Amino acid sequence: MPVFLGIDTSNYTTSAALYDPAVGMVQQKKLLPVKSGACGLRQSDAVFHHVQQMPAVLEQLLADFDGTITAVGVSSRPRDAEGSYMPCFTVGLSTAKAIAAVQKCPLYTFSHQNGHIAAAVYSSGQLALLSRPFLAFHVSGGTTEAVLVTPNPEQLFTVTLAAQTLDLNAGQLIDRIGVMLGLDFPCGQALEQLAAAAPVWPKGKATLKGTDCCLSGIENICRKAYENGASKEETAALCLACVEKTLDEMCRALLAVHGNLPILMAGGVMSNRLMRDRLTAKYPVSFADPAFSADNAAGIAFLCGTVHNYRNS
Repeated sequence: MPVFLGIDTSNYTTSAALYDPAVGMVQQKKLLPVKSGACGLRQSDAVFHHVQQMPAVLEQLLADFDGTITAVGVSSRPRDAEGSYMPCFTVGLSTAKAIAAVQKCPLYTFSHQNGHIAAAVYSSGQLALLSRPFLAFHVSGGTTEAVLVTPNPEQLFTVTLAAQTLDLNAGQLIDRIGVMLGLDFPCGQALEQLAAAAPVWPKGKATLKGTDCCLSGIENICRKAYENGASKEETAALCLACVEKTLDEMCRALLAVHGNLPILMAGGVMSNRLMRDRLTAKYPVSFADPAFSADNAAGIAFLCGTVHNYRNS
């Protein structure tokens, strides 16, 4: 049976996945260590930690696997855009090249963003989306974009930028507010838990320019609220309410431009159930399963298997 290996070395997670189309997906991942109180890592540190963590991640993933790898897929760049590059992805690429050489199997490269979209398609069970255009949001610490996704059998799909943040990414905003509240980076899960304990869901604010958004003002709003006596729970809820309102308004603006297309939400920020529930009530939107929302290699493995089967059919 064909089995496909996917590898992803993002700015904050080392991950690998095995995909057997007849059986399913298994994955292993490990967050990169970040010092308490810090809001991220330098790329040189991310590269170092990936080199240290990748052998253990692969050892755990392959511990019970005694077959042959059919093909290897890897994220080699952040996005499918000219000049898109981050050093952390070189660790995954070099590892994938070595494994493909030893296994004497094909190597396929993809963007990290397309991996997120593929993971959301796979884990949401919305495979029918791949036969038609749809809008996909990639909302994380490194990216806050909406793209128009169109079918392309050679690489499964192609993406065209439809909207983006003009300043902060949503994940950056959440982490900055979380660290301000004394949470450890990355702060998404802990901030969600704080927000869930707030007495009410506050009224969020959003700033759009066309279909693009601006998020830096939300940081100022949350800091001012906290300095003026808002509790940690209320401040966390205010932050998430503003992000949710921003995504709400972006959906509204994009559907006005592109028509009533399905919407897919991917990226670590979209694992937040408080925002998911509210957006689902308003739009024809699907979400990645929380286990496949944050950075992961599952989407890369799925892309690898699907593209390989098409090219060899």
